[in-house]
Amino acid sequence: MSATDRYAFRRVTPADFGLLAEWLSRPHVRAWWDNVEPYTEQKLADPQVRRWIVSTAEGAFAYIQDYTVHGSEDHHFYGLPAGARGIDQYIGDPVLTGKGHGPAFISQHVKMLFEEGAPVVATDPHPENIRAITAYKKAGFRAFGPPQETRWGLIRPMKISSPYFA
Repeated sequence: MSATDRYAFRRVTPADFGLLAEWLSRPHVRAWWDNVEPYTEQKLADPQVRRWIVSTAEGAFAYIQDYTVHGSEDHHFYGLPAGARGIDQYIGDPVLTGKGHGPAFISQHVKMLFEEGAPVVATDPHPENIRAITAYKKAGFRAFGPPQETRWGLIRPMKISSPYFA
């Protein structure tokens, strides 16, 4: 972690599978991450999705993934510009929810994606997941388009554009 970065992001490894399974079993996560497929080494090898453990100096507390939105033509963000990334995240430790960590680590991760060249970053919380929508809004995301049904369920499309591609 640098002095300007509050959070550290490290790639998920098989050693993290137990921690991730524990976080996914918690009611505040399970309410919105209902496809509780276990993490596998095969999933970690997928080059289209990068999976990260988020930590503070006190330890690991959250998960975030970023992925290419152009991995399949039927993806609901496929029409975004080349290089666009999608993100999904959750705070695994319920004690750390509602304290501003979500918007802060999302912003820091999105900044990294912009620095890597992503022109846009999109996300798709459930329209009733007010906590996630509020966190994304605080991180600078804005809704684009109405809620829509996807193969992953009902979503509220949101995005933020890179200041480097204005």
